[in-house]
Amino acid sequence: MPSRHVVVETPGAFAHRAAAWLAETVADVLAAPRGGRGAGRCALALSGGTTPRPVYAALAAPELASRVDWNGVDVYFGDERAVPRDHADSNFRMAMEALLSRVPIPTARIHRMEAERQDLDAAAAAYGDLLPAALDVLVLGMGADGHTASLFPGSPALAERERRVVVVDGPKPPRRRMTITPPVIAAARHVVVLVTGKEKAAAVARAVDEATPASEIPAALARHGVWFLDRAAAARLARPVP
Repeated sequence: MPSRHVVVETPGAFAHRAAAWLAETVADVLAAPRGGRGAGRCALALSGGTTPRPVYAALAAPELASRVDWNGVDVYFGDERAVPRDHADSNFRMAMEALLSRVPIPTARIHRMEAERQDLDAAAAAYGDLLPAALDVLVLGMGADGHTASLFPGSPALAERERRVVVVDGPKPPRRRMTITPPVIAAARHVVVLVTGKEKAAAVARAVDEATPASEIPAALARHGVWFLDRAAAARLARPVP
């Protein structure tokens, strides 16, 4: 089972509760740096998808954004589609619109995946080198098929143990993508998984079951994290949380 489930009743409450957790966690990391990263630094990796967007928007609201010293935050991405940065399917564009353009973070601290490059494998390798040894905070979502980042059921990337970012093919266009790999998820100090919708309830129940392999439900890689769920997504948990 994951370390914690947070089940929230309404979409507005879901976005605010998850955003408040992010603001508090990032602020805590900034106040208590680890290792050789230096004082007041936090490596935050964002996810794409429909569920994180309202959470990012809530985090950008002054009440929560003011709790974070954005000068100390380095933003990375968990995955990206092979599209230009201003494309409607770009995770970078979504994060910019919902959050990053609305908070005082220096542009130099936003590290996007250059997934529009011709040599996507080289871009993935370069991004793997750019990532810190361990992300401080990793935001993930989950699809109805149990995928997280762009790690899909049965993908060879799930067996990756050396490379930190690889190129994969998704099940629907745009198919080509870059994604972090299991070692990056395992090394992250704080992981939060954001899931809403009844169509994901079966995958949630399987993901948090210790018997479920990541080859079948990749989100099981993050079962140790904090899971924010709406009531519909939590419906099939063996021990639902009030």
